[in-house]
Amino acid sequence: MEYEFKRRSSHVLNLTPLIDIVFLLLVFFMLTAHFIEDQAIDIQLPEAQTSQPSVEDDTVEVTLLPNGNLLVDGEAANLENLEQRLRGALHAPNKRFVRLKGDQAAAFGTGVKIIDAARRSGAESLDILTEKP
Repeated sequence: MEYEFKRRSSHVLNLTPLIDIVFLLLVFFMLTAHFIEDQAIDIQLPEAQTSQPSVEDDTVEVTLLPNGNLLVDGEAANLENLEQRLRGALHAPNKRFVRLKGDQAAAFGTGVKIIDAARRSGAESLDILTEKP
């Protein structure tokens, strides 16, 4: 009687193609990703003892620069068309509040005009950003 010897075959999974594909995907996502950076606008917020952390989700941010220029959600605006810009921005889904972020050296009169335009545009609430001392 002859015995057949069973040869044990060792199956080894070749991982080289998998590593190549993962590396290519990593390079692809690194090259196509857009990293969001915080705006590099240098403003000094006024200080207030009763400051609270801000919520970023459903607000339109109006920035008042020291020289009197305005930004609505990071885009340049002026006082003449501010009310229309705010109406358009507040018309977007989940946008109901206006947040005023103004430099402490900015003119108070311009801040009052921004508040008035926010009220006329239909904002449910207006927050003024400050810093804790």
